[in-house]
This record gives sequence, structure tokens and C-alpha cells, in this order.
Amino acid sequence: MAKKILIIGFVWPEPKSSAAGSRMMQLIHLFQSQQYHITFASPCAKSDNAFDLKTIGVNQVSIELNEPSFDVIIQKLNPTIVLFDRFMMEEQFGWRVAEHCPNAIRILDTEDLHCLRKGRQQAFKEEQTFDKTYLFNETAKREIASIYRCDLSLIISEVEMRILQNDFKVDQVLLHYLPFMLDEVSSETVNSSPKFEERNHFITIGNFLHEPNYNAVLYLKNTIWPLIKKQLPKAELHVYGAYASQKVNQLHNAKEGFLVKGFAKDVNEVMQTAKVCLAPIQFGAGLKGKLIDAMVNGTPSVTTTIGAEGMYGELEINGFIENNPQGFANRAVELHTNITLWDTKQLNGFAVINKRFNRTIFIQSFIKTIENLKENLKAHRLNNFKGSMLQHHTLQSTKFMSRWIEEKNKK
Repeated sequence: MAKKILIIGFVWPEPKSSAAGSRMMQLIHLFQSQQYHITFASPCAKSDNAFDLKTIGVNQVSIELNEPSFDVIIQKLNPTIVLFDRFMMEEQFGWRVAEHCPNAIRILDTEDLHCLRKGRQQAFKEEQTFDKTYLFNETAKREIASIYRCDLSLIISEVEMRILQNDFKVDQVLLHYLPFMLDEVSSETVNSSPKFEERNHFITIGNFLHEPNYNAVLYLKNTIWPLIKKQLPKAELHVYGAYASQKVNQLHNAKEGFLVKGFAKDVNEVMQTAKVCLAPIQFGAGLKGKLIDAMVNGTPSVTTTIGAEGMYGELEINGFIENNPQGFANRAVELHTNITLWDTKQLNGFAVINKRFNRTIFIQSFIKTIENLKENLKAHRLNNFKGSMLQHHTLQSTKFMSRWIEEKNKK
């Protein structure tokens, strides 16, 4: 029997625009390496930045919310696995999958914990210390319920694994740590990576539809960059990112050396020309793609505690962690001017990629977990009574709300 997986995407993958897009492509390649026939479906409109999955042999299907046409699609496909891209897709389509393909393994790829990101953002906005009051928000109730309804949830950060187990009391058997999965950085790549004297200026990058990225750029513009510029009058900061709005472009100021460059067609190219990556993330969750890109391309970074979360483990980092604006600026200047320090931090970054994000470390463990689920799915679900209970109530509420919308749309 052919192994088939249906991926229900919140958006169509955009690996050049976001870390989430890169993550999705990594998952697709992982399942392809295990000879799965992949169908990717999404209710979202495609942008010009969307990757054409047909070029790598993935079937693409457009689906609609609250439409019984999805039932026909999934019955015909009869997948072995259904992967939901973020909990919102499980909310919309999970009950249909459970009803029409009850034996399909249901996996949730959280990308990052949305409730954690939203809670931190709210605490930041209110200038309060983040605690459980902010963590246990309305999004958390939806997201944790989704995790329980699925057979397995993929968690990108060790910190988020601990939060789910310690704060939300989610059983570890429902969770699987699966961070970014990258190729090993070879010694040839290390030796050929552009050196200190071949690079210039500072860089920051990130999808501007993601609020933590816009906030970080604003923080750079108003607070940190003037402190750096005071010490390095000729320095420039090159700001890259997809979906730069007017409020982002208005930050461009050539006189101040604050240059909004917009979408980067090749993140590796722009990262390798930069000397230092700046990522003063004030709130957020998950792993920061910009810091991964910096390490892969041998670019030392300065970030915050939030930015570094889940990234380095016990290893030496590829730069510095600084939460104080003046300290952040000083560290950035130090990296930009000290070749010995810069060389050391560059090598640290390569080591982090190879020891913490090497794809070969994670693939076999994940596939073994999937195979165990296939063999023991009934027992696995019997041991997850909370999930069964939530699935029951979802079928009663979400299902009939969707049916009501279907009928309403016919009129």
C-alpha cells in the first residue's frame, strides 16, 4: 500500500520569505526521502513568492473553508498521515479528517507556540513581566486543545517542549521535538565562507508580516542604531524582508545609513556580504530563522534572550546575547571591529548548526516515532482520553457550525 500524506497548509510555502516556509520545505523533503506521495492543500491564495511544489513532484490542491468538497478530496486520497500546518488548520479541517479518515495519523506542526508569542507580545505592550497570566490566554485554549486532538505535535524549540509539559501538563508522548533540519556545514564550506575583510556593514532580515520582526526593526531604528552609528559613523544597516509595507519603507534614511532594501531573492548572498547580523527581538516564540541563516553563512550575530531562546543549548554562541540597548550596540561594534573575536564567533556558529540542527540527527528518530504510531494507533488514542473528549465536543460544535455556514452560503 502506497504511503500518502496530506499536508494542509495555513499558507503556501514561501521558503525565501519566512522561516516557516523553510521549515515546511524541510518537512516535505523529509517525507519524500521516506517515499511518501505528498499532496499539499491550502485554502490560502498563492502569492508570487510561493514555491511551485509541482517542480519537486508534490501534488497541489486548493481547498475551501466550510465546504463539503474537502470531504470528497480526503475520501478519495485516503492518506496515511494528515499534517496540519498550525493549529488553525486543525480547527478548520481536523473534524473532517477524523470523520472521513479515522485511521489516518493526525500530526500538528505548531511552527511555534502561538499562545506563547501572543502572550509575550501582550505583556510587552502593557510593559508587564510575562507570566502565566499572559501565557494562559484565549489562543492557548485553542492551541492546546488542538495538540490534544492530534496524535502527535511537532515542537520546534526545547523551551516550548518544557512549557507544554510543565505549564500545560501535556503528556510527552503527544510531543516530538523537531527543530530546523539542515545539511551539515562541511569543512570546505567553512574554508570558502567570506572572511572578515571581505565583508562590510550590518544586516537584519525578516518577514514584515510577522509583528516581532517589524518591532525589532523599529527598535533598531529608534534606539540601537543611533548608538552604533555614534561609534561607527560610516557604518550601514541593510534591512531585508518580504512584504515591507509603507510604514517599513518610511524608516529608510540614507543619511543615517539605515537602508531598507526589501525582499532578498537570495538570503545566503546578502548574509555573506554582511559582517554582523542584528536581531533585537523583544517578543516572540519558536526559533529565529534569521539567526539560523546567519550561522549557516558564517555571519556573527547580536540578539536578545528571546531571540536566542532554544537556539544554542550549552554551546558557545556565534555572537552575543544582550538585552540592554547600549550593551547591544557595544557588542555589535565589537564584532564589527575585532577580527579575532569575529573569527571565533563565526566558527561557533558553524558548530551550532552541525551539533544542534544536523538533519541526520533528527530524521531517523522522527520516522521511528511515526512507525510506532502506525503500529499502536488504537492504544495511543485510548491513552489520550483528553484528546478523545475534545474531539467529541469539536465534532458537536465545530462540525455543526461549519454545516450551518455551508447552508448559509447556499442561500
